Amino acid sequence: MRDSRSLRLRDRSPVHGLARRRLGPLEVVAQSVSGAAPSAAMAATPAIVAASAGGGTVWSFAIATVLALLIAGCIGRFTRRMAAPGGLYSLTAKGLAPGAAFACGIALLVGYGLLAAAALAGVGAYLDALLARCGLPGGRVVITVAVVVVGLLVGALAVRGVRLSARVVLLVESVSITVMVVVFALLLLSGPAPGAVAPVPAAGFGGVAAGVLPALAAFIGFEVATALGAEARRPFRSVPRAVGLTAAVSGVLYLFAAQTQVVGFATTPGGLAGQAEPVLTLATARGWSWIPALLDAGLIMSFFACALATTTALVRVLFSLSRDGVAPRALGRTHPRFHTPHVALAVALPVIVGVLAVPVASGVPIGLTLVALLTLATCGFLVAYLLVCLAAPVFLHRIGELTWPAVAATAVIVPILLIVLVVFVAGSRPAVVVLAAAVAVGGVWFGWLRLQRPDRIAAIGVYDETVAEDVLGQAAS
Repeated sequence: MRDSRSLRLRDRSPVHGLARRRLGPLEVVAQSVSGAAPSAAMAATPAIVAASAGGGTVWSFAIATVLALLIAGCIGRFTRRMAAPGGLYSLTAKGLAPGAAFACGIALLVGYGLLAAAALAGVGAYLDALLARCGLPGGRVVITVAVVVVGLLVGALAVRGVRLSARVVLLVESVSITVMVVVFALLLLSGPAPGAVAPVPAAGFGGVAAGVLPALAAFIGFEVATALGAEARRPFRSVPRAVGLTAAVSGVLYLFAAQTQVVGFATTPGGLAGQAEPVLTLATARGWSWIPALLDAGLIMSFFACALATTTALVRVLFSLSRDGVAPRALGRTHPRFHTPHVALAVALPVIVGVLAVPVASGVPIGLTLVALLTLATCGFLVAYLLVCLAAPVFLHRIGELTWPAVAATAVIVPILLIVLVVFVAGSRPAVVVLAAAVAVGGVWFGWLRLQRPDRIAAIGVYDETVAEDVLGQAAS
């Protein structure tokens, strides 16, 4: 039998320390589904889309679903060939220049970090609403304490091991989606709200197109599984399937939710547009007093799962930046027992909780904070999606596997993402500020690396590789 030297394999993977090949396909899918948090988007996004699309809300979601599937396809061109804990950052590095990959990494740090904070805000907001419905005290102090406690719980689960956190996410998100599907099915079967008087006019193409932007924002985080490539049991199969399946399932759920709410307000003046809490309004109109509390509980679970999944992805991006030599070395350390990036988690989690807890404790309304964080997180994800989609055909060309579907997908999705990003940022002054700050910090950071560590910059994009133990262990078995 050949030894490891004759096979010319590494003795250990560049991402050693992580719990390699531990996650099953369901656990990988659960991470991506939780990252997208479809339960929360089902309740809130259709009304936002309807403000532009009106009666064409369902069409806006249909187009957004196609775009999400195209993005998933571009990501799959990498994940069927490599497994990288850095997610889209490491994937982009294999197609574009180091500067573009570094920009993708910064965008992911912004996206995952603010989405995790937004998820904690969602837990606090709906917990406060649930307490109020039960006649229990809530308010600013309770929300702040809840955010800190839930943040600590997320940290404990994230550090205890990827399998434990994945199973918790799988259970919580499954229950949350089931609750939402039952609620929406009951609302759809009951027809329009009682007392409706006037039909809603159909929206034109411009309205439907404008509605695609917020509809596409509902998908952010669906690629979380890419950060678990090294820890998935069969990464080249389970990760691309998880990303594609999440895009498809989320799209179906959004279409279902949009259709339910459009039908519910079909003959109401103004229709779905302008409804602050459409699901609660429909439930109240039917006298279903038990639905609001059930809905709050389901959304709390969904946001908790999202916080755990996105925090898990965030620390793996930090881990990869460290292993690439472009971030402090300590961030690349893993727990000797649990095999998780515990140092990166210890650095990131206080920032995530602080970004949320400080404004809430200062009196900023939790709902306003939630919307602001989601808006800013979306900017980060749009940049990352744009770069990885642009990188896909370049990567395939470099390895001699370029095909016309890959070129066609990029030719369609990249201009659309660029337009969406420009429109999204132009419509939000805070987004301009955050994006400018990220560009400034990233530019200074990258410039310093160019001067001090040019060799490390040229080699960024660490990914998992087959080691001698993998091959010899399989042969022995």
